[in-house]
Amino acid sequence: MNTVMLVFAILGMSGGTEWLVVGLAILLLFGGRKIPELMRGLGGGIKEFKNATKEDNSSDLISHEKEKKNDSKS
Repeated sequence: MNTVMLVFAILGMSGGTEWLVVGLAILLLFGGRKIPELMRGLGGGIKEFKNATKEDNSSDLISHEKEKKNDSKS
């Protein structure tokens, strides 16, 4: 657990007060009505990224299995 804290300290992880200030600044800039829409868009982007990486991994796995079958037949 201490190593995790050390890594965060080295990377400059902000404390609770800094996050509160950032949150208030975002609230002032975008307003309360726009934030849920922004978060929905961010969530959709993350979901799309995860799906793309899963598809890429599965296609790599399928091509690897095909190569394995071809090598065993030879």
